[in-house]
Amino acid sequence: MKTYQLVGIGNAVVDVISHADDAFLSRMGIEKGIMQLVEQDRSEALYSAMSGRIQAPGGSVANTIAGAGALGLDCAFIGRVRDDELGRFYADAMNEDGVDFVNPPVAGGELPTSRSMIFVSPDGERSMNTYLGISSELGSDDVPGAVAGRTGLMFLEGYLFDKPRGKAAFLEAARDCRRGGGKVGIAISDPFCVDRHRTDFLSLIEHEMDFVIGNEAEIQALFENEHFNDALMLTAALCPLVVCTRSGDGVTVMEGTSRIDVPVKKVVPVDATGAGDQFAAGFLYGMATGRDLETCARIGTLCAAEVISHVGPRPETNMTEILRGEGIL
Repeated sequence: MKTYQLVGIGNAVVDVISHADDAFLSRMGIEKGIMQLVEQDRSEALYSAMSGRIQAPGGSVANTIAGAGALGLDCAFIGRVRDDELGRFYADAMNEDGVDFVNPPVAGGELPTSRSMIFVSPDGERSMNTYLGISSELGSDDVPGAVAGRTGLMFLEGYLFDKPRGKAAFLEAARDCRRGGGKVGIAISDPFCVDRHRTDFLSLIEHEMDFVIGNEAEIQALFENEHFNDALMLTAALCPLVVCTRSGDGVTVMEGTSRIDVPVKKVVPVDATGAGDQFAAGFLYGMATGRDLETCARIGTLCAAEVISHVGPRPETNMTEILRGEGIL
């Protein structure tokens, strides 16, 4: 049976991108420059109205796993798609990118494959309309124990913690991974997700997680504490390794009571989409290949800098060459 260096569990969302002017957005009732959730009927209407569609596999942890795979890790991704056109596209595209999409599209699934309709305006603004679809129904049956128990690292997407089935799947997968000798971590994903499930989230981090990755607002949300250092110390008391991205203020890593602050080179982003996802990809690559924590953070910042230099949430440059140029490889 195959053994992986990194397995991710998260939302499997097809990004569908089209260009549209302001008149089109107004006519379709699309609020410019924001992300909003839409229902199935609305998603189908918007999808049909898109011209010159470009499709790409997406989802936060899926982007992380793809980035880590591009760096050379042996990776798999666990997500739920339906056996429809978009679902088959998603599974095939992940496999073609070198990431094993281990559970096949669901025949006769209860909902269509998840998709985010992204309308790019002439001024570069991105208006995102996301239909969660079948992805948000991921449960324990979608997580093969043989995969979860045969990976060095497992990374979970906090967004999926919103539903009981997702919570149950996380617990089983984490325990399978740790029984097999692996380490498990979670991307906090969203302060609002923490707000909805704070007690369960904290319990998961304290009892089941070996590491947690989040940004400053997400770490503070865990304890409803507006003082970053206090929130960081409280989180570090629960989890062996806490990694916090702080935008232009760099990255802070806490291992027990040991703190590392890693600066970043400030750049003006072309598109900030995927910065956190690709930071995680670089950090996890460093962990999987035995780098020290400061080097892991440096790799993460380089991956984040690359992805914000262009449109799209996945790397377009050979990151191995960039890391060689920085003397890391």
